Amino acid sequence: MTCISLERRADGIALLTLNRPDARNALTLAMVRELRGVLDELASDRDCRVIVLAGEGRGFCAGLDLKIAVFGDEAARNTTEAMALQELFAGTIAQLRRLPQPIVAAVQGAAVGAGFGIALAADIRIAGHSANFIIGAVKIGLSAGECGISYHLPRLIGAGRAFEIMLTGRPIAAEEAMAIGLATRIVDDARLLDAALETAAAITANSPYSVKHTKQLMWANLEAQSLDAALELENHVQTVAMLTGDFREGAKAFAEKRPPRFRGD
Repeated sequence: MTCISLERRADGIALLTLNRPDARNALTLAMVRELRGVLDELASDRDCRVIVLAGEGRGFCAGLDLKIAVFGDEAARNTTEAMALQELFAGTIAQLRRLPQPIVAAVQGAAVGAGFGIALAADIRIAGHSANFIIGAVKIGLSAGECGISYHLPRLIGAGRAFEIMLTGRPIAAEEAMAIGLATRIVDDARLLDAALETAAAITANSPYSVKHTKQLMWANLEAQSLDAALELENHVQTVAMLTGDFREGAKAFAEKRPPRFRGD
């Protein structure tokens, strides 16, 4: 039984859904492997411009399924197997970040542990009113730093807030997520997927080159060693952009006061 669903839409948007609603989309090893296979497919899909990432049912993702991964058939029997489990999950976060397409996460209900990490690896997060971001590991004797949380969270909300949230393990409700910059919008749960698709459509209206390289540039310059280094990278990307057919079309459309027709060249 598949636990990951993928809908490739004609408008260049791929809807990727964690589909294990009876367990609030908690992750098993088989589910993570399936997700990584789908991400591999999307990475090379030139027709896919934006990915909307959602969870089926009332929750986004309840993190690692402890019943299976700790007490069940997938339980690690030694340190080597435990490290392999960690690397499988951590590799998923790195894989999400490497995707050329922007990712819009539509978060409703709980995003716990690895589920929180997956949401943080998206480029944009839109929250339903029921959204609750939770670092669960610190409450059960594990480090709060997992699945890239200790990397992404302080960059998104600041180190001071991240320390407090990671050390206490307290949940972040939708309203607070919006206030601290973790989510960009809050909408009714019934409108959540539509809102995410609307944001994705607004992205696909722009040049494929512009979108791809803006994403890469943003993440790269979050790690820039200096303003000069950031400016140098911007200059390189913009110089190439000025030689594209899409830039010529965009400038012409602006002068003619009409919507541009980008072709990705």
